[in-house]
Amino acid sequence: MELSENEKKSWKQKYPLLEPITNLEPTLWLNPNLKEEQYIPELPLTKKDMYEAEKLWKRFAPFFKKAFPELEITNGYIESPLKSIGKLKPVLEDYYDFNIDGNLYLKSDNELPIAGSIKARGGFYEVLHYAEKLAIENGLITYDGNYEAFLSEEFRSFFQQYSIGVGSTGNLGLSIGTMSATLGFNVAVYMSADAKQWKKDLLREKGANVYEYSGDFSEAIYAGRQETIADPKGYFVDDESSKHLFLGYSVAALRLEKQLEEMDIKVDADNPLFLYLPCGVGGSPGGITFGMKQLFGDHVHCFFVEPTHSPSVLIGLLTGEKDRISVQDFGIDNLTEADGLAVGRPSSFATSISEHLISGIYTVEDDELYKMLTMLADNENIYVEPSATAGLIGPKHVLESVYTEKYNINTDNATHIAWSTGGDLVPEFDMKQFYEKGKSFLV
Repeated sequence: MELSENEKKSWKQKYPLLEPITNLEPTLWLNPNLKEEQYIPELPLTKKDMYEAEKLWKRFAPFFKKAFPELEITNGYIESPLKSIGKLKPVLEDYYDFNIDGNLYLKSDNELPIAGSIKARGGFYEVLHYAEKLAIENGLITYDGNYEAFLSEEFRSFFQQYSIGVGSTGNLGLSIGTMSATLGFNVAVYMSADAKQWKKDLLREKGANVYEYSGDFSEAIYAGRQETIADPKGYFVDDESSKHLFLGYSVAALRLEKQLEEMDIKVDADNPLFLYLPCGVGGSPGGITFGMKQLFGDHVHCFFVEPTHSPSVLIGLLTGEKDRISVQDFGIDNLTEADGLAVGRPSSFATSISEHLISGIYTVEDDELYKMLTMLADNENIYVEPSATAGLIGPKHVLESVYTEKYNINTDNATHIAWSTGGDLVPEFDMKQFYEKGKSFLV
């Protein structure tokens, strides 16, 4: 419910940054609640939980290898490359008139196999966690068994008794729908109005039931939750409060740690690491931040990025209200071309953890997403969704702020990683439209 003008005025007096945020101006917020490693309060998840999550991925490697031929080469592992984008770096510096100290990389989750987006990490993990739990409780397998069995007719027949539901703006639904259908579950995906048509079509093609809602993410997730829990054998993947999604994302930190070592990229006091993470409800960037902080502590600096029209986590953390407040309460429309980031209310679970771990949040206009999409394609031959470019402008916001001075960070040898979230499954026609739109803005 939208606040009255007097209520908005009162909030803005208390938090002056709300003025540019509600005026839809690109804004940087530096988190005053960021804690140094030794002062981080006890969290509901631990480093041990992250390592346990990685073990589940390993148990399912034989399943992935057999179910998806493209994973034969990776021995059943789902991972994306870390790419130097040195050709794009001077183009960004010239166009946006700033200098990036250190090196710029792209964590290419747009290339994650099967789902083509970051949601493969959390979405697949939660479905697999649930499937494993059911199989073990019903005596179908043990933890040391051969998980190829999950592809057998016996397992498929068993899972057909159960249903899985999820509310989504697109990519999470695609990952949940794909994996649930592969295992044999009855799966229903409740899509918000901003979800792209091709994602709905692809889901139906894979055997998922897709239900469309005229409202935004909050309406889709509410409807999906109600429908799913009405089924005694229904399981709802709740993006607003799921610890399993969060843990699935956290394992990315262990994988990135290995890639950094292989590329001889140091992370320490003299070699700080900056991550720029596109943010919707807050689960995927929150999980990655949690994992990276477990591994690198104060030497990694994680920034979320949201569209100017959907700054839900920003408003939630700025005011301290978290999921108790939405962008619509302040009269912001939550309409953005960055469909995966079109969220009006943040995750209660993720924001409670991110509150003391993230360094800040900045917002970006849709037009800039398209411009950077075209620049990335022209200079690196990498094609992504608009939302997946949001991290590329991160170094400008951070390096031009007081952040590095406040924390006494020498950025000469910094590593900057923009996390790309989706794009590989985008149909060629849609991608061409994205590209042409960006080209028109760059003229």
